[in-house]
Amino acid sequence: MSGHSKWANIKHKKQKTDAQKGKVFTKIGREIAIVVKQGGPDPEVNSKLKDVIAKAKAANMPNDTIMRSIKKAAGDVDSANYEEVTYEGYGPGGVAVIVEAMTDNRNRTAGDVRHFFDKFGGNLGTSGCVSFMFDKKGVILIEKSDKVKEDDLMMRALDLGAEDFSTEEEYFEIITSPEDFSNVREGLEQDGYDFVEAEVEMVPQTMTTLTDQKQIDFMDRLIESLEDLDDVQNVYHNWDGE
Repeated sequence: MSGHSKWANIKHKKQKTDAQKGKVFTKIGREIAIVVKQGGPDPEVNSKLKDVIAKAKAANMPNDTIMRSIKKAAGDVDSANYEEVTYEGYGPGGVAVIVEAMTDNRNRTAGDVRHFFDKFGGNLGTSGCVSFMFDKKGVILIEKSDKVKEDDLMMRALDLGAEDFSTEEEYFEIITSPEDFSNVREGLEQDGYDFVEAEVEMVPQTMTTLTDQKQIDFMDRLIESLEDLDDVQNVYHNWDGE
């Protein structure tokens, strides 16, 4: 899993501005709304909601904001009906890209996503064109500190059902199957561990390196532009140079 570890660490070295945090909170709020509508407002009954709450806490979303989002979703039966849509394509230099969106207007979202692929030297493909290069995995990152003992954390994570454990420069990374993610996350949460990240995501099997500076610039701008779209929840890729 070393390729993914590098990718995850680089991703989290970027400091979020307040504006970016606000956008992240909005997107998590939308995710909360969808899972509440699917399974109800009680996280003890709705395991998907429990997982999204953990993701929100890892993103430093305030508890009162989380609770407001849940209450709003539970009482707002007439709100826009968002659906989950996934787009796949290639960025410059053949980098594989997966875009997960939540939208109330498929045509708008597809047009926006296609525009940026075209603008920055990529092309939007058909469903399944790159997803075979990724594995769906639970990813939990815990920041290194004097309080966190590596051996204890590793043994506990593996006992709970984790598939893999690795040590990176700034984080301990725990990989799980999607099915075991909730159990591992809840067990570690009950043990008092704080997460930098805790969510199920698409993990690339291999990484792609770009050497052409124009392609590097375009790839950077493609990811940034896609992540900036209100409808886009997640952008996954196998570029190792972000």
